[in-house]
Amino acid sequence: MSETITFVHLTDLHIGNPAVQDDHLYSDTSATLRAILSEIKTLVPQPKFIVASGDLTNRGDQASYDNLKAILAEAELDMPVLFALGNHDRRDGFYPAMLGRTDNVRAPYDHSQVIAGVHIIVLDSSVPEKVGGDFEPGQIEWLKAELSNHADLPKLIVMHHAPSLDADPAMEWESMSIAGTEALRQAVEGKHVIGILSGHIHFDRVSNWYGIPVVVGIGQHAATDVTWLHEGLRMLSGASYAIGMLRPSGLSITFAPQPAERRELNSFTWAGMAEMLKKYQADTAAVAAAE
Repeated sequence: MSETITFVHLTDLHIGNPAVQDDHLYSDTSATLRAILSEIKTLVPQPKFIVASGDLTNRGDQASYDNLKAILAEAELDMPVLFALGNHDRRDGFYPAMLGRTDNVRAPYDHSQVIAGVHIIVLDSSVPEKVGGDFEPGQIEWLKAELSNHADLPKLIVMHHAPSLDADPAMEWESMSIAGTEALRQAVEGKHVIGILSGHIHFDRVSNWYGIPVVVGIGQHAATDVTWLHEGLRMLSGASYAIGMLRPSGLSITFAPQPAERRELNSFTWAGMAEMLKKYQADTAAVAAAE
């Protein structure tokens, strides 16, 4: 690659339905997205593309995706936006609202595109009714075939759940499963993968995963207090996005935090996590049943 390619990484948009009260939505994510999109339009040079690595909505209902689609249309962006799905997304809400697709709406949303000489591969790591990520049958085979395409081009992988950094089953909620991570490692070994872009954990983190940079972003809903992780999850006001630059020397990432006073929005200990997830799933199921 002889020129520098600029792109933007968004994650964890958590857009809601303005007509429905959502007790699990802790900030005005629609306003945050509008502010970030407005800021992106001022960047020089303009990004060639935007990737949004999952949790596009907070509950996965069609009305929330309709809201997301309207905000994007209002922004009048001059670059394509590629979407991944996360654990807060629902395929049967995403496909009809965002793609106008009404058949096979339970299938994983895996897709790819070549933009400005970059082969972008988007994997659906979401598993219905689960917090952590994994692959369904056929996804790794699809990935292997896709990695063989455009062999001369640098490849950027986008997926909501980052690969697991340690073989610790207790941490599978925050990442890909250990088995999924190993399958991914074997698939990408020896391929020209220049980075993996993810979200889910709501804090900025860059890791060297078997020689591949793995970039995780805060996102736009809330920021995890990393100093409190020994107790549980404490969510603070805060949002960020990332500006990526693919240079001849490799990938660089610059985080662009949004103004925030870092006040507490919500918190729960690890002991209370199961109860919180149970309540969230019950509330989400109620929303789905009402559609």
